[in-house]
Amino acid sequence: MRDRIETLLQTLNHTIIGKSEAIRLVLVALFSGGHALLEDVPGVGKTLLARSLAQSIDGRFQRLQCTPDLLPADITGTNIWNPGQGDFQFLPGPVFANILLIDEINRATPRTQSALLEVMEEDQVTIDGLSRPVPQPFFAIATQNPAEYHGTFPLPEAQLDRFALCLSLGYPSQTEEIQMVEGLGLTPGTHPLHPCLSLGEVLEIRRQCSQVRLEASLQQYLVQLVRATRSHPDIGLGVSPRGTLAFGRAVQALAYLQGRTYAIPDDIKALTLPVLAHRLVTNGSSPAQAILEDLLATTPIP
Repeated sequence: MRDRIETLLQTLNHTIIGKSEAIRLVLVALFSGGHALLEDVPGVGKTLLARSLAQSIDGRFQRLQCTPDLLPADITGTNIWNPGQGDFQFLPGPVFANILLIDEINRATPRTQSALLEVMEEDQVTIDGLSRPVPQPFFAIATQNPAEYHGTFPLPEAQLDRFALCLSLGYPSQTEEIQMVEGLGLTPGTHPLHPCLSLGEVLEIRRQCSQVRLEASLQQYLVQLVRATRSHPDIGLGVSPRGTLAFGRAVQALAYLQGRTYAIPDDIKALTLPVLAHRLVTNGSSPAQAILEDLLATTPIP
């Protein structure tokens, strides 16, 4: 299985040039059973990454472009009257996919954003009193442009808390961008990729990640970092217990991707910012990343 995971990493790294660390974090979110939020400017490969990931695990891909006039039913689906059969027929929305790209999520209204809360937490949608499970595995990748605020609706804390990790792809280096220009004739992203894993294998990897050992000392270290965010004078709202659990699962998934059956302190340190920063509401005196870096420096390492 690990050979196939390595093939998956190589495939995605070949498709998205120079973003190996971001790709690894996205896989951490996938294998930990969470979701990923990509905060980045347009045109750096967010859609290509989501589509390539779907092809690489032989999953169904759906893209949802958020706009202010998007309705909750446009996401979850709706019941429509079928005159031929004389009853209502369910028309599934784009959430019925394995990989769902929610592009510019902060352009959807709060009412529409709330339609994603249930499916991201419980892997189901409830329509007209009937709950319908979405395909498994279900993985949402949402994007938002941090430099564009006109016509946007900032995500509330409850929505942000549903994302296991928040990360950025960033601009490529000069060398990497030259590689992209040299490959113009190859039309990257237009040809389907060969699956590296099956959907069933992704679910099995999730199960194996949950078996990665997190020693008692590491559990205490992780919880100390989380609890420190709740009493810090520069933080108005700290990490929730949901965030604590997401942190632990992400640490297990990262250790698994590194080829280990046990976690180490470096796994926790590597994931502190991408897992915790977006969950904090600061008082404005210091950015969340600076606060977390300070907590990492002052919290004793086991």
